[in-house]
Amino acid sequence: MRRLLRCAVILIALLGAAVVPPASAAEPVDLLLVLASDVSRSVDNAKFKLQREGYAAAISNGRVLDAIAAGRNHRIAVLFMEWSGNGNQKVVIDWTVIDGPKAAQAFADQLLEMPRAFADRTSISGGIDAAVAQFSRAPFTAERQTIDVSGDGTNNAGRDVTQARDEALRIGININGLVILSDTPMPWNPEHTNPPGGLAKYYRDNVTGGPGSFVIEAKDFGSFGEAIVKKMIAEIADATPSDRRMQ
Repeated sequence: MRRLLRCAVILIALLGAAVVPPASAAEPVDLLLVLASDVSRSVDNAKFKLQREGYAAAISNGRVLDAIAAGRNHRIAVLFMEWSGNGNQKVVIDWTVIDGPKAAQAFADQLLEMPRAFADRTSISGGIDAAVAQFSRAPFTAERQTIDVSGDGTNNAGRDVTQARDEALRIGININGLVILSDTPMPWNPEHTNPPGGLAKYYRDNVTGGPGSFVIEAKDFGSFGEAIVKKMIAEIADATPSDRRMQ
């Protein structure tokens, strides 16, 4: 009797397992890319508009879309967030697959419509930490994970930025930088936007890292959009098969 009862329990368990649908595998993409944009106090309305419009134009640029199409999976996933002071970070557009002009244009249109998140101090470390947290909740998988930090000043809030950078690098996340150069230094803290050796050097020494990481300068408002396009192409191209990169 006990043996029959045990067999019945096992049979019920097996039938129950059979009707439970298997967990769906995360969708593969060629790159998980967090665009982390500085909206601190030193980023005035002109710079804020420049970043938003620059990223919107870049994501739908034909050369960027060609780079995406050349990948093994022909798609990447992008998340756009804004950061300023310590604890002030916000996801503006959550993880979105970009696999062609339609998806890219929808992302760009949404980006241009969203309001500004903050205007506080400059915690690059807080921005990196918040960006790192987004990868664990991404509904996609990729061999490469990259944070793209754009900003116009040095870290002046939160923990040491090199600690945040080094922790991200240890778990395999690359960090690239796009620095927005300021024509006029801030009168109350000129070294914030113009540190010794230049902002690009500061980013190379303290912010960016990982295999093939780089910093691109936007020397003036006119060059910002092209700088973003070049940066995104370089990031996406690293995620494509080597034979296609050579072509």
